Amino acid sequence: MNPAPPISIRNLSMAVFFLIVCSLAGAQDSGSAANDPTAAAIRDLQQQVRELRESVNEMKTETAKYRAENDQLRNQLQAQTGLAAPVQNQPARIQTGRIQPEMTSVAASYTDSPAAIQQDPAQNSTPSADANASSLQETMQLLSSKVDDLYQTKVESASKYRVRLSGIVLFNLFSNRGTPDNLDVPSFITGPNQGNGGFGATMRQSEIGLEVFGPTVFGAKTSGSLSADFGGGFPSTWNGVDAGIFRLRTASARMDWDNTSIVAGQDDLFISPVSPSSYASLLVPAFNFAGNLWAWTPQVRVEHRFAIADGESITLQGGVLDNLAGEFPADSYFRSAGPGESAGQPAFGVRTAWNKKINGQTLTVGAAGYYGRQDYDYGHHVDGWAGLVDWQLPLASRWSLAGEFYRGRALGGLNASFGRSVVYEGNPNAANTEVIAQDSVGGWMQLKLRATPKIEFNTGYGTDNPTASEARRGYASESYVGPLFVQNRAVLGNMIYRPRSNLLLSAEYRYFQSFQLDSFSNNGQQINLMMGILF
Repeated sequence: MNPAPPISIRNLSMAVFFLIVCSLAGAQDSGSAANDPTAAAIRDLQQQVRELRESVNEMKTETAKYRAENDQLRNQLQAQTGLAAPVQNQPARIQTGRIQPEMTSVAASYTDSPAAIQQDPAQNSTPSADANASSLQETMQLLSSKVDDLYQTKVESASKYRVRLSGIVLFNLFSNRGTPDNLDVPSFITGPNQGNGGFGATMRQSEIGLEVFGPTVFGAKTSGSLSADFGGGFPSTWNGVDAGIFRLRTASARMDWDNTSIVAGQDDLFISPVSPSSYASLLVPAFNFAGNLWAWTPQVRVEHRFAIADGESITLQGGVLDNLAGEFPADSYFRSAGPGESAGQPAFGVRTAWNKKINGQTLTVGAAGYYGRQDYDYGHHVDGWAGLVDWQLPLASRWSLAGEFYRGRALGGLNASFGRSVVYEGNPNAANTEVIAQDSVGGWMQLKLRATPKIEFNTGYGTDNPTASEARRGYASESYVGPLFVQNRAVLGNMIYRPRSNLLLSAEYRYFQSFQLDSFSNNGQQINLMMGILF
């Protein structure tokens, strides 16, 4: 079906094998002047030769299999229509043995379809034959396109296990009104609009991800993943705002059985798994400080799934988490215990969810709980807790509604209450100053319309409301630095367009309203235009 490549796998493998044998011979010739380390190196090379032989044999087997399938498809097409030229003009990459399983299923579904390759005996006219020929040409073009999409060069790894590189190169062009806490990715408004607002662009929301797929251990498939971005601050250098510092987001390892999973590492907050759809806010999830609890925190959790009916299941999750309180590090290099870690115990989280398939979509309703003790100076401690409800509801074939509601206290480490867990009723450095846990309530909702497979529209609202009476007690102290915000509201609307699988275009409008204790509110808005390339 395709011309053979200039260099066959057999010749390539013989050449590689010859080079390795020469290396082994050289190592053995010099072995008389060496000791045990040299012998160990020779054994390592011999092991590599054996692994190379196995890889070559596996590649040859897969290549023969795919060539046979392609020949069978070519013969069937030629027998029915005589279309040899389009088949022979397929890219040579089809014969490399790297076609993914999805490619095989496409070919199989095509060759098994009588409507695709057979003519109706009652229709022997020339127009019918021409129509079938045109249909076959279109199908072969689709087949070729599918091969091009699925063909990828393997990412090289130091181990024999498969590694996948992914990520997004994202450009954000934005214009602001009001004074936001962060110019490019605002979460709340700190003051009124001054001058012409703010205008700029950034690439620091680009992300890089790695996945590794390991062996099966104790019946479980092992895997690991890592993701990072450039949101770790700004270097103290010329034009440093355009050179964001590389930052770890998540890094975790998994063991997955059929119905059970164990996850260890820094991962998303599993008690709050849903977030709004937005490419204007990737450094922090959308509705940050506006009802969306989240954290990338070290944790160990166990998940188990029960099938209770066809297309219906229950998920149970439980785990321990690094006990975060939302405070900045005391030092930029050395790590010291924060209020949560000073408690001497982790935070605890549990979640259960009901899942049901409805018209090809999944309906999910979950409930979760969280507890974390925090210890402060002079023996003061507070108990942080939260109760959460989350949902993803398919409303129709193209409409869906997602959201979350929470109620809790001392949740600054989960990005509630503007990052505050407590307020001090007096001097924080005095032993008799009372430490007050900050209560808060909030949530968010987002309505999604998938207008076409390539275009979607989203609109949403979120709010976070710390208890004003507790904030006012802290505000009464002259030692408390900075204004106390007691409510934050956010509204967003966006359009996301995916003209190709790796190309993203989006536009988003966001409005913020942030209240202070004196009932004065600051308003702000942002318009954001985005272009991204996914890989």
